Amino acid sequence: MGAIEAELTRVAEQVATEAAELVRDAHTSMLAGHTVAVGTKSSQTDVVTAVDHESERYIRARLAALRPGEPVLGEEEGGAPGDRVTWVVDPIDGTVNFLYGFPVFAVSVGAQVDGVSVAGAVVEPVSGRRWTATLGAGAWLDGQRLSVSAPARLDMALLATGFAYLPERRARQAELVAGMLGRVRDIRRAGSAALDLCAVAAGWADAYFEHGLKRWDWAAAALVAAEAGAVVSLPGEDPELGADGTLAAAPPVADALRAALIECGAGSV
Repeated sequence: MGAIEAELTRVAEQVATEAAELVRDAHTSMLAGHTVAVGTKSSQTDVVTAVDHESERYIRARLAALRPGEPVLGEEEGGAPGDRVTWVVDPIDGTVNFLYGFPVFAVSVGAQVDGVSVAGAVVEPVSGRRWTATLGAGAWLDGQRLSVSAPARLDMALLATGFAYLPERRARQAELVAGMLGRVRDIRRAGSAALDLCAVAAGWADAYFEHGLKRWDWAAAALVAAEAGAVVSLPGEDPELGADGTLAAAPPVADALRAALIECGAGSV
């Protein structure tokens, strides 16, 4: 680990933690009965709230102050990668959960160089948990080093997943899940890709697979999973899993999971 990567991790954790406090306050206000403005994006079920925008604007302002001149790619306000460090931001990963008051959502801030994640932090507003990772230096949860699980067989593995927002793709994903149900211990759908990847890092799930993730969904959390020892395949890296498939798995079941997903039609979802 270099000094630059360590500093980027520190900044990612600091900014994500500050933004998570903003999101937590908004969540508490909603639970008290206050409303929040809500819009939609790719479909009527793909929501974005005023808090998403507020969180991202806050993150951008803090990064501009702490790391001036480095570009930001965010879910809500876009952006483009730069020549050196680019910050990749998801102001609320799990917005539907946030909107419903379901306490599984997070703020994700990752730093990439030439498209490769070198530092990242995922912070949960409700629990306060801080997931961090630095390329080559491991992954951590609140100061405790993370290590993936070691399931003996695929049929004893707990698989996390998620679904797209467009109905026609959700139907194909449902067929894939139906095929996988008899091949694994069980399947979980928590509603936050970032936290699913972190769950693999902690051994709370043995594997994770999902289609349709964007860079801000995985920039920080996939690094957390990889640095904890997971086998990770990002969108575009394994065409047989589909053009936008993301996989993270404990090494003992990674090959068997990949084969099962392909057999169940992951490549055509």
